[in-house]
Amino acid sequence: MTTHPLPFGEAPLSTVGTPEKATLLDSSPRSRVWRVRLTDERPVIVKQIVDGGDTGADADTRFAREAAGLRLAGRATGPAVAPAVLATDPSARVFVLEHVEDLGETDDWMPGYAASLARLHSLTGPEDAGALPPAAGPTAADAESFLALARALDLSVPPRVHDELAGLLDRLDPTPHHALLHGDPCPGNDLRTPEGVRFVDFERASLGNGLTELVYLRMGFPTCWCALSVTGAPLEEVEDVYRSTWRGLTGKDVPGDLADACAGWVIQGDALVERAHRGTADQLARVATEDFTWGPHSARERLVHRLNVVAGTTRDHDHLHTFGRLASAMAGHLLTLRPRPRALPPHQARPWT
Repeated sequence: MTTHPLPFGEAPLSTVGTPEKATLLDSSPRSRVWRVRLTDERPVIVKQIVDGGDTGADADTRFAREAAGLRLAGRATGPAVAPAVLATDPSARVFVLEHVEDLGETDDWMPGYAASLARLHSLTGPEDAGALPPAAGPTAADAESFLALARALDLSVPPRVHDELAGLLDRLDPTPHHALLHGDPCPGNDLRTPEGVRFVDFERASLGNGLTELVYLRMGFPTCWCALSVTGAPLEEVEDVYRSTWRGLTGKDVPGDLADACAGWVIQGDALVERAHRGTADQLARVATEDFTWGPHSARERLVHRLNVVAGTTRDHDHLHTFGRLASAMAGHLLTLRPRPRALPPHQARPWT
């Protein structure tokens, strides 16, 4: 592993003390993370946001978003939903964070995940508008790319689908919603503790509708290098946990439409590739001619799963019925291609990092 000097400047030194030993941990190209033991034997985590191929301005933005996300997550009463921030050094884009010991694999990880996700989402409201950017959802260009893929697969696109997609984009406008979204609530970004799940890596935090992250479970974790299938009774249980937790904290039902949230993910081609490749090409257009991989799964495998989920959730939907039938036809066609896309692994096969 490449070594990097520990960025422990005057601000952290004056706040938490002197580091005695530092171990560089695996992390994304956009950050460096150390486990540090202080001279008083306390363990802490030091995280530095780095360019990672992005512009410095983007790195500054990611630092600001993580700082805001962690600050807002720190409002949680009772069990925490994120590590505490012990010190920051904005000039070096550094956080010193509470060290959270991850319990690792547990037999039934999803209910705790769903409860903490609901608690995280409930921490903000309309009065927090502007504290973070609105969540980035699907666009008209995404919708057109999706329809272009259907045509490339020699499928007929019913005229009604255009109207259904236009309505979908209007309904998915994040502006009326102010839930604190993590931005990437994937396996590895959730640490299990005796008190509950805590989320880390808030570089993509935003404000929007919590349903867009609740449906990660249905949609196979769309922004994650790994992909998992959660279905049947386990899925119903964790969605009930989320909804009941949200209702207990806010006194209201979860806003929005679950089918809309699922459909929003299926038309986003950038959710088929890792972050470094998002915005660089029409990823859905590539699916028609090649089956590229991200992590252990291929784009067609991810997309078939999402299409089938959307087909199921829109079967009796007032506003997405025709779109759902098209999604089902696209999934069926992709399954005739070679190599034949495999089903995503079940949630019990969750990768632990």
